[in-house]
Amino acid sequence: MHIIYFLMALAGGAGLSVQAAVNSRLSSGVGGQPLIAAFISFGVGAICLGLAAAVQANWSGFGVNIVQQSPWKWLGGLIGAAFVFTTIFLAPKIGITNVMFLFIIGQLAAGLCIDSFGLIEMPIRPVHWWHFTGLGIMLLGLICYMYGNRIFPKL
Repeated sequence: MHIIYFLMALAGGAGLSVQAAVNSRLSSGVGGQPLIAAFISFGVGAICLGLAAAVQANWSGFGVNIVQQSPWKWLGGLIGAAFVFTTIFLAPKIGITNVMFLFIIGQLAAGLCIDSFGLIEMPIRPVHWWHFTGLGIMLLGLICYMYGNRIFPKL
């Protein structure tokens, strides 16, 4: 794999934390309304993606292809909206790092299941004991991060 892919993923992850902070502040600016902030965020994102798609995408056959899709394939937008709302709602309540840590654990656990069983029409990828070990170590890290002051109060 190219290092650029890893750097893109790293930047994307950093962007999620920045997005949570920005959207949380947007929510405060619109009267503490996380749904309105999520709507604004999605609206701006949709405009940006629309402009990029207008310039870059191949639109031939788009109408035919979109109608032929199974309805469940539209759930990505719903999940994305729920994700953005959840970050806006939780960031000021439990902190951005805790939110992102929990998201990462959730993403890895779901990804492990999707890869292992080929769910959602994805290719099956072998899952080995070291994948579970890595996930367990991350879970221990989450516990230490979130509850370290209770586990190690005198240190």
